[in-house]
Amino acid sequence: MNEKMNGKSRRSFCLKTASMIGSAFTGCNLSMAKSIKNPEIPLGFDNFSIRALGWKAPQFLTYAQSKKVDTVLFSDLDVYESFDSNYLNEIKQEGKRMGISIQAGTGGICPTSKSFKSKYGSAEEHLRLLIRVAKDVGSSVARCYLGTMKDRHGKGGIQQHITKTVQVLKKVKKYALDAGVKIAIENHAGDLHSLELVELIEQAGKDYVGATIDSGNATWTLENPVDTLRNLAPYAVSSGIRDSMVWKSENGVKVQWTAMGEGCTDLNTFTSEWKKLCPSLPMQLEIISGFAKEFAYLKDDFWPPYSNIPASGFSRFLSLSRRGKKIAPFSMPQDIDPQKARQEYQLAELERSLKYCKNVLGIGHA
Repeated sequence: MNEKMNGKSRRSFCLKTASMIGSAFTGCNLSMAKSIKNPEIPLGFDNFSIRALGWKAPQFLTYAQSKKVDTVLFSDLDVYESFDSNYLNEIKQEGKRMGISIQAGTGGICPTSKSFKSKYGSAEEHLRLLIRVAKDVGSSVARCYLGTMKDRHGKGGIQQHITKTVQVLKKVKKYALDAGVKIAIENHAGDLHSLELVELIEQAGKDYVGATIDSGNATWTLENPVDTLRNLAPYAVSSGIRDSMVWKSENGVKVQWTAMGEGCTDLNTFTSEWKKLCPSLPMQLEIISGFAKEFAYLKDDFWPPYSNIPASGFSRFLSLSRRGKKIAPFSMPQDIDPQKARQEYQLAELERSLKYCKNVLGIGHA
């Protein structure tokens, strides 16, 4: 190296060299990943990942085709311009033409949840609509959820809402079975621990009710996502996957959801377990990121809503905080329109995640 190289030149040289070395090692890792990993796990995404775009189903399908994914989960009913069967059949045919499998979904279907909305009528009416939409778009899955972590609080805790959700599910059992659609309850926004979701499915009947695995939401019920996968895999028919960063805070831990590969989830183990337990289940990315939430488990008043969380599982959750580190939240740029900034941020987070899944985890047919 030229000893007269100035500081700026030296820094430029070092950065360039590091980049070249990094690229070389990345190439080796990718080659190794594709030789030892099974790329047959279908890869897709949940439209909620890029919700700021405000697209409808046809636009999401066009985007999915451009990203060469296998599946797309339409996790809300607003994505459709009509519930007319002819229109929905057109969506189904377009997905088939593109080689993209469609899964259908909606929001909360528990009438006692604090988050329940009557936009689509009663809980039963809402669920019946979802099942019909799922059938018409060619989805064998109807993804929905109970509520949020707020439902863990108050008299009766989460159990009263589990009971009510099971009652609603049983009212539509025949309708779901006749339609050939399995209702896929998600562990959503800190509402259900994976073992509580197993309890709900078993009570309702696993012949017509299954699970939507959400690895990010797992960390909001003090779970290591690998445990969540192991518990829910026998019931799983859908998914919403993202990474999480967990780090120690003054009162416990903080959790921030991230793009894939940018948190502290053991994604190599997670993917290995996925291939072993549910290899045909699509890994559908639901990337939500940019903010942190604290779980103040060091405070006594934190624990009543979580009193039935297994100690062993909590210990494995805490192991994430030993691997994690504090990261900054998303900061809105000042020089562009806020909506445009959200759109660009969400697209970048999803597209980095898709690349990580394909190139590092070695999944996806495309």
